[in-house]
Amino acid sequence: MIALEQMIIAASFMGALGLLLAVLLSYANRRLFVYEDPRIDEVDEMLPHSNCGACGTPGCRQFAEMLIAGTVTPGQCTVNSDEMNEAIADYLEVDVGNVEKLVARLACAGGSHVAYTRAHYDGLQTCRAAALVAGGGKGCAWACLGLSDCEISCDFDAITMNRFGIPIVDADKCTACNDCVEVCPKNLFSLQPVSHHLWVACKSQDNADESEAECEVTCNACGRCAADSPEGLISIQHNLAVIDYSKNELATRLAIERCPTGAIVWLDDTKGLQKGIEAKKVIRREPLPCG
Repeated sequence: MIALEQMIIAASFMGALGLLLAVLLSYANRRLFVYEDPRIDEVDEMLPHSNCGACGTPGCRQFAEMLIAGTVTPGQCTVNSDEMNEAIADYLEVDVGNVEKLVARLACAGGSHVAYTRAHYDGLQTCRAAALVAGGGKGCAWACLGLSDCEISCDFDAITMNRFGIPIVDADKCTACNDCVEVCPKNLFSLQPVSHHLWVACKSQDNADESEAECEVTCNACGRCAADSPEGLISIQHNLAVIDYSKNELATRLAIERCPTGAIVWLDDTKGLQKGIEAKKVIRREPLPCG
């Protein structure tokens, strides 16, 4: 009889406790409920779900939330098609937004046919691993190592290695996701607006004698590009031509014409990479000897 009473008491207590917890959870749910705009799911479905970070957010879901909040425009997603961005803009009744396309550009043209390799690297075939071993073997400490880390990291097939170990970026496929920028151990990649037609394809800060002894297309800091350009557009800093892109509207092909090595180039929208008329022609089609 006593045992039965104890069981009834215990069951009653557990039932009361369960009821109390249910009431508390119901109250907490009402008090702590966070409303989420259902349009976020709709917009998220219209995004590419590449989660590449090119828009400046960690992923597409966060970008969708910012679109709903009105802090970004659909056009800032450079991976999505123009049609889908238009569809998002129509759905939200906002402007698509004019965002200039960014592309990855490499500050090096020192392929194996124009730049010397002074030591043979035998190890894990990645640029990061090679860079840890005496800089990777290239005579120029600033040079691209050509082991394809950038190509492998690109999820959009926008980078291919040419026969001389230099990555070539397809501007049409590039989404400015920043992966190549982060993976390059030499910090040679950067994201640039397509309106930046003037480009220095070199990063060496060695003096002229040292740099020209290692690479035929190095910037030798001769200063001709600076002299031929509007004042302040180009300056020579640490033995390297540096472009002030705040003055980009002043840039013309004139800056590249007297460059003797072709280190400073003009990137034409239709003709591609253009060198100046006085740039030494590179006719070698085989790699330079090692050592």
